[in-house]
Amino acid sequence: MIIVLIGYMASGKTSLGKKLAEKLNYSFIDLDDFIEDKENLSVSDVFKIKGEIYFRKQEFHYLKQLLQAKNNIILSVGGGTPCYSGNMDVILNAENVKSIYLKASLSTLVNKLMKKKAKRPLIAHIETKEEMTEFIGKHLFERVQFYNQAETHVTIDNKTKDDVIEDIILELF
Repeated sequence: MIIVLIGYMASGKTSLGKKLAEKLNYSFIDLDDFIEDKENLSVSDVFKIKGEIYFRKQEFHYLKQLLQAKNNIILSVGGGTPCYSGNMDVILNAENVKSIYLKASLSTLVNKLMKKKAKRPLIAHIETKEEMTEFIGKHLFERVQFYNQAETHVTIDNKTKDDVIEDIILELF
């Protein structure tokens, strides 16, 4: 089975994905890391050098490729992945694939991202908590319709990683 983790930045797709993969003895793949390996460029460099349209085409291509794998994988996708190129339909219609939306409240995301913004080019320029709240709120409003299509929703608010992993396993098995 392939388990696809979707959600906004800082919802825990990568950190929870690695921990879930370890617990289930699955492989873990981060789609952005996979793209970087295949393109020999960082995601931000792909955007700068080749443009967003090129990136989204490659993202679609590699996502389809990974969803055809026969082994057990936890696949973490970028926060925007479900929102472009029909990617959410590809995820939902793939065989032996389960999609999980790691759902976080606006306040949880703001608090997490204020601490990590330097590492995130999309939000590095944001100065205040109010600006961050407005930015994420608008983004979530645009993206949540895609995220909500996931087969399973697991809330991460006020939970430890172990609690979220347990919730995911209960939902899946």
